[in-house]
Amino acid sequence: MSVFPISAALLDAMVLAVTENEDSYGYKITKDIQERVSVSESTLYPVLRRLQKNGMLEVYDMPYMGRNRRYYRITERGRDHLSGLRQEWTDFARQIGWFLNEQRERKDGEIS
Repeated sequence: MSVFPISAALLDAMVLAVTENEDSYGYKITKDIQERVSVSESTLYPVLRRLQKNGMLEVYDMPYMGRNRRYYRITERGRDHLSGLRQEWTDFARQIGWFLNEQRERKDGEIS
């Protein structure tokens, strides 16, 4: 478990990124994210519903082994939002990285 909390915006970004190149169903989205980040399945389903409600994901059902499987597809609005989240993440990581980088420059010009 990470000591750094995963915000709603980061969860949104991860889900949108997973669905960016192919439609996927909830369980697979969860497993794809869990390969890299510790997050529970019960955390991600509300994210999927919120992204759908906000017009960033579309939902459709496909038959699978005698039952329907719910698939999620990113919308143009979702792609635009993901683009903005990526820029925010890049800026945030650069800002925090300045503090955590072992080779950062001090104000006096010396390298720590």
